[in-house]
Amino acid sequence: MKRVKELPFYKNIKEIREYQFGKFYFFENLVIGELNEGVTFGWEMGKRVIDAAKEVFGDDMPIAYISNRINNYYVVPTDWAKFYKHRHQLDFYCVVGNTKGSFASLVMERMFFKNSIKQFSDLQKAITWSLNRIASKKGRSKISAELSTNME
Repeated sequence: MKRVKELPFYKNIKEIREYQFGKFYFFENLVIGELNEGVTFGWEMGKRVIDAAKEVFGDDMPIAYISNRINNYYVVPTDWAKFYKHRHQLDFYCVVGNTKGSFASLVMERMFFKNSIKQFSDLQKAITWSLNRIASKKGRSKISAELSTNME
């Protein structure tokens, strides 16, 4: 599996936030998270990323999140309830991974996440899907030619 830094799309980066539990890459309307090995990702960690996204994007932008599961870690699936309780919104959510652990976490997360979770085994495909969904939500029919070129 590829890290986001290994893709040509990386040149579109706006900002990187690094925490003890992982790195988060901010692009236009898109966040890609790569959590560290062995982390148990819960609400308090998620809140820090949400606050960072608000700083980078503001409050009213449609956002896609891609969990690039290059490492084995755990998600506390019941913490999605806290996410919604605090009135947070995530427009699109993808998981990229092909380990047994990422699949097991995904099954549990789907039980608590209110929207659909799209699964990919290729990060580039997840990025393309996410950008297309954001463009549609913003009223554009397709990804701009510039972004498509930058991802090749």
